[in-house]
Amino acid sequence: MHPRIPRQSAREQSGLPPVSPDDDVRLSAELTAVVSGARRRALRDGDRQIDTAHLLHSLLDADAEAYAVFDAEPQLPRLLGYLVQRSIGYGLRWQGTIEDSGAVPVVTTTEGFSPLAAGAMEYACARAGHRADGPARGIDLLAAILVDPESRAVEVLTRAGIDARAVYARIDDRLPGDLWGGPPRSSR
Repeated sequence: MHPRIPRQSAREQSGLPPVSPDDDVRLSAELTAVVSGARRRALRDGDRQIDTAHLLHSLLDADAEAYAVFDAEPQLPRLLGYLVQRSIGYGLRWQGTIEDSGAVPVVTTTEGFSPLAAGAMEYACARAGHRADGPARGIDLLAAILVDPESRAVEVLTRAGIDARAVYARIDDRLPGDLWGGPPRSSR
């Protein structure tokens, strides 16, 4: 017996193109899970694209290394509250809009991502490539979403009372070498 209502793909239901980084060897398994979580959040929130706030929320939920960067942050509960309430509060003004500050070149080849989120994914892969210690990890993506001060992720951090530049500096301290994989920092 055939169902009366034909099944629809996620794209047909929400208008959001599928984002399939599963075959991207430049991403670690953990980062692939983060992107999948961000995709689910975007679909659940009725957003057309994955944005940097979706990525930040998913990183904090699914990536222990990224979460550890915020571990000593006294405003972490407030940040998590803003992220959780996105679909009913803080993020409502973002619905139906595309995240693009114009500060970075638009990347149009990554379907389903806002221009800033697509750029962050590329930046994370480039960062990992220059570090040459494996595929991009969550910590690379976290650094990437903090680069543009106009991103939604930085906006949420600022609203929660967290300085994105200080978070970026903590990330840089955790990884060997500088942004592009230079010589490791001397021990402090």
